Amino acid sequence: MITPKSPEGERTELIEGVETLIRDRLAHLKWRMRREAAIDQITCRLAARMNVRPSEAAAHLARLSHESGVDLLEVARSVDERSPGPPQVPSVEVPAWLRGVLDAVHLSTVYLTPITDGTGRVVDFLIAMAGDHTYDVTGRGPELLRGRRLVEFSPGVVRSGLLEAYLRVYETGEPFNRGPFEYVEVRDERLWPASVSVKAVRAGEGVLTTWRTHDEEERLVNGWERAQRVAGLGWSEWNLATGRVFWTSEMYEMFGRDTAEGPMPLDHLPRMVPPEDIPLVEEMIRTLLEYREAVQQEFRIQHRHGIHHLRLVAEPVLDQEGVPVAVRVMVQDVTATRRRERALAMAHEQASRARRRAQEEHRVAVTLQDTIVPMRRGVIDLPGLRMGLRYCPGEEVDRLGGDWFKARPLPDGRVLIAIGDAMGHGLTAASLMVQMRSGLAGLAYTGAEADQLATWLNELIYHANQGITATGTAVIGHFDPSDRTFNWVSAGHPPPVLVRDGGAAFLKGDPGTMLGAFEAMEYTLNTAHFDAGDMLFFYTDGIVERRGRDLGDGLNALLDAAARCVEGDLEKDITCVLKQLGGDQSDDDICMLALRVL
Repeated sequence: MITPKSPEGERTELIEGVETLIRDRLAHLKWRMRREAAIDQITCRLAARMNVRPSEAAAHLARLSHESGVDLLEVARSVDERSPGPPQVPSVEVPAWLRGVLDAVHLSTVYLTPITDGTGRVVDFLIAMAGDHTYDVTGRGPELLRGRRLVEFSPGVVRSGLLEAYLRVYETGEPFNRGPFEYVEVRDERLWPASVSVKAVRAGEGVLTTWRTHDEEERLVNGWERAQRVAGLGWSEWNLATGRVFWTSEMYEMFGRDTAEGPMPLDHLPRMVPPEDIPLVEEMIRTLLEYREAVQQEFRIQHRHGIHHLRLVAEPVLDQEGVPVAVRVMVQDVTATRRRERALAMAHEQASRARRRAQEEHRVAVTLQDTIVPMRRGVIDLPGLRMGLRYCPGEEVDRLGGDWFKARPLPDGRVLIAIGDAMGHGLTAASLMVQMRSGLAGLAYTGAEADQLATWLNELIYHANQGITATGTAVIGHFDPSDRTFNWVSAGHPPPVLVRDGGAAFLKGDPGTMLGAFEAMEYTLNTAHFDAGDMLFFYTDGIVERRGRDLGDGLNALLDAAARCVEGDLEKDITCVLKQLGGDQSDDDICMLALRVL
C-alpha cells in the first residue's frame, strides 16, 4: 500500500530538489571557471615563452588540440611542461622624475615598456616600475610586479581587452580611460573578479597606467545607478530651507525637461499636470507638508512627447521639531505599463463583444435551424420509400454550418428528395440555408424537373445576395414510385451512394457547378432505376471531410461503411455508418438520409 505524501512532505521534497539543482549548477559553473582560468594562464605563459601575442599562442594550442583530438586543457598543460622559460628581457632605466611621479600618486600605478619580437613588433609589456601604493586586484604589491612581463603576470589584461588598449595607446599616443567595469584577473588557475577604473597615457618610451579598485560602497552606488536606468527610476530632493533642488539625470527625461533648465521647483509641479489630475497633486503636497506623512501617488504630466504616467513615492524630511525641511521623491515612469493595460483592456472588451456577438449569432442560427429543420432524427414513410434521417448541427458558433434536407410528396405523385450545404459557418450560412431550402420548396410545386429547379435556385441565390459571396451545393431529385426511377441533378455536391446486393457505389451523373457561383447555369438531368430493397444514402461533406485526410479517402471510406452497415433498420444503419466514419465525433454539421426502396 502506497501512503500519500502530506503537503508538508511534498513541499520539503520540492525544496530539496531545487537546492540540489542549484548545487549541481554551481559546481558545474565552478568547474568551467577553473578550466577557463587554467587555459588563460597557460596561454599567457606560453605567449611569454614564445615571445608572441596571446592570440597567436591561443591559436597554436587550438590547432594542436584539433589535430591531436586531445582536450584543449590537456594539450595546454602538456605544452606548458615542455616549454622552456621566457627569453630574458633587458632591464629598463626609468627616469628619476617618473619614479617620483609614481611614488607621489596614491593610486595603483605602473610604467610599462614595450617588449618586441624579432621583427620589432610589440607583443607584450614589461612592468618596468610600480608605485609604492600599487596593488593588483588579487592583493599583490609593487615588489612582486616590478620586472615582470605584463601578460604572464596579469592574464586578465588579455581577457578584458586592456592589452589591446595599451598597445593602441603606445602606437597612437591617444590616452585611454575606462570604468568602472567588471575586470577578471587570473591567478593560481582561479578567476578574481573586481570592479575597476583604468587610465593609460603614453609617457616617453612607455605607457603610464593607473587603476582604482572600487570598494563595496562604490559598487552599491554604481549598481543603484544602473538599476535606476534599467527600471526607469529617478530620484530627487527639494530642500525647503535653501530652495536647492537635486535631480538625477533620469528625472529630466521623465519630466521632459532640458538639463540646461535645471531641476523644476516643487511649486511648478501643477503646471506639468493635466487639469483633471491637479487635485491629486494638491492632495499629495498636503499630505507631505501638512500631515507630514509619506505618500504614494500616480498622476499624468504633459511631456514633450505626449501624456506620460508617473508614479511617485515621496517622504518629508523632518527636523527635531517635526518641521518639514526637505522632500525626497522617487519617481517611476509607468507610461508603457499603462499603455499595455489599456491595450489589454481594449482587447478584452473586443473579445467580450465578439463572444457576445457570436453567442447571439449562434442562438439566432440555431433558432433558424430549429424552425426550418425541426426534425433531427427518426424514420418517415413516403410514397414508395421509407426514410431514416440524422441531422446534427455544429455545437460551436464557428462550426455551425448550413446543412439542410428536403423530402416530401408532390401533388403529381412524385417525391422531392434534396440535400444541400450552404457554404460557410454561423448566421450567414444558416440564412443562406433558409434561402436554399425554402426557395426549393416553393419552386418544386411548379412540377418542373430537377434540372430546371436547380437553374432557378441558382438564379435565386445569385441575385438575392449581391455584393457578398453566397454559394452552396445540393443534390435535387424526384423519385417516381410508379416505376422506381430517380431523376436527379448535382450542383457541386457529392453523389448519393447506392447499396445493392451487399455492394456500394456512387450514382453516376454529371457533378455540376455549385449554386450561386455564376449568374446563368444549366444542369444535366441524370436518371437512375432502382429495385425493391435498394438502399440510398444522401449526405453532406461533414461526414467525409476530415482535417489532414484526402477527400477521396473519405469517400472510399463511406462506400466501405455503407456496404458493411446495411442490415434493414434505417436508424441503426445510419448510426453504424457514422460510427465507422467518426462522424459521431465531428465538430462540423452532419446530415444523412437513408432511403429504402419499397
